[in-house]
Amino acid sequence: MALEHAILVSLTERAGSGYELARRFDRSIGYFWPATHQQIYRVLRRMEEAGWVKHTEIAQEGRPDKKIYRVSAAGRAELSRWLVTPDDPAVLRDSLGVKLRGASLTAPGLVRQEVERHRAEHATRLELYRGIEHRDFPKPTKLHGRDLHQYLVLRGGIRAEESFVAWCDEVIDALRKDKS
Repeated sequence: MALEHAILVSLTERAGSGYELARRFDRSIGYFWPATHQQIYRVLRRMEEAGWVKHTEIAQEGRPDKKIYRVSAAGRAELSRWLVTPDDPAVLRDSLGVKLRGASLTAPGLVRQEVERHRAEHATRLELYRGIEHRDFPKPTKLHGRDLHQYLVLRGGIRAEESFVAWCDEVIDALRKDKS
């Protein structure tokens, strides 16, 4: 997937300025497809050149005009094409696994400390996702359409974080018992 597709999905949900779009990425879609504000602005320019988005300008006093981006017909066609195009399953590429493979090459406990640090970060993200779930989706069985789709993506993130936390717990426990 390209950042362009994540932006198209977000803009079909709600038109907005580059700044507003970057804030949405910071609070939601960016958890699954991260992008910096600079990347978003750069990609918006490319998307406009490709005809996938259009903007209208809103005058602002004392500041540059605000550009509000919307998905064009060509952008909707591209998004429709991409949504049904098969993708390869994601491949886990995690440096922690490589560090664990090489754990015997360093002082005992040092890699375990790194696993503990990763566990803490995954646990923090898990709690954040659970908080979003409780705040935004208190009755998941009543969801449909866009709300259901957003909830299912969030559930995927929750399940992934639960899995990482459980795996880190398993690794930490095993490394504590390892006497080699």
